[in-house]
Amino acid sequence: MKILLLTSGGDAPGMNKFVAEIYKAFKSDVFAVKAGFTGLINGDIKPLSEFNPLTFQNEAGSSIYSSRCPEFATEKGFQKGLKVAKKFDAVIILGGNGSCKGAKQLSENGVRTVFVPATIDNDVDGSEYSIGFHTAVKACCDYVYSTMPSMQAFERCCLFEVMGRKCNAIAKNTASVVEADALIADEKDLNYAKLAKIVKDNKQAGRASCVIVRENIVPLSQIIDNLKAKVKNVEFKGVVIGHIQRGTKPTKVELNNAKSFARACVKGLKQTSDSYACVFEGGKVKIIKF
Repeated sequence: MKILLLTSGGDAPGMNKFVAEIYKAFKSDVFAVKAGFTGLINGDIKPLSEFNPLTFQNEAGSSIYSSRCPEFATEKGFQKGLKVAKKFDAVIILGGNGSCKGAKQLSENGVRTVFVPATIDNDVDGSEYSIGFHTAVKACCDYVYSTMPSMQAFERCCLFEVMGRKCNAIAKNTASVVEADALIADEKDLNYAKLAKIVKDNKQAGRASCVIVRENIVPLSQIIDNLKAKVKNVEFKGVVIGHIQRGTKPTKVELNNAKSFARACVKGLKQTSDSYACVFEGGKVKIIKF
């Protein structure tokens, strides 16, 4: 069996563990696309062994590289990628909802595809978990824990912006773990009077304030300016946690989850000739047909 593997979209901690497990299972029969759908369009393919998958299996990032590829959504770009994909018996695609859409489209055009949810946002339809999420939340929590003692020293209010695009999962889980004073996970949470009261009450009690903000609602600076106008005796700080959410070394939970996804993927390849997705449901990885 000749297998092709690619990672698409934003990188997610745990991707490399999955890639390494696929290599262990299929060795010289598995090839890798460099940089996702962009590499598929360009035919940039090498034996997976050339990317040294075992060297990077416990690291974040993607040893086979990734990309965001608007060209694959065009008819011309898709046909180029399809031509390359048809040279393989199966194509494994790791990514988010956009990558899943691409996998389904390839499947509908005669390519046996396997989709595996891998995105820190944890927003893949039909799966309760995606590779990268646990590590991203831990990275956010560690950042908050390392910052708040300094905020406490000055009784400041610190707003931490986390990733998630339009999904609230990272923000909600981070806020819950660190016991944040407030969570802005949606535009409806921008109640400045309520937020100002929280900050004032904490100041009066001699406490700093911790606010978790999901990205892509409004600019962090705008939230801070509005709060400054309502609270005069508190210093406000804004922090964009940023790419440590992607670049942090995968947690043990992450590595185990990635291995579970890989095992399900390998089992499916050996037992069925259909296209399918590996999804996390009820604490287990299951296979569902496209």
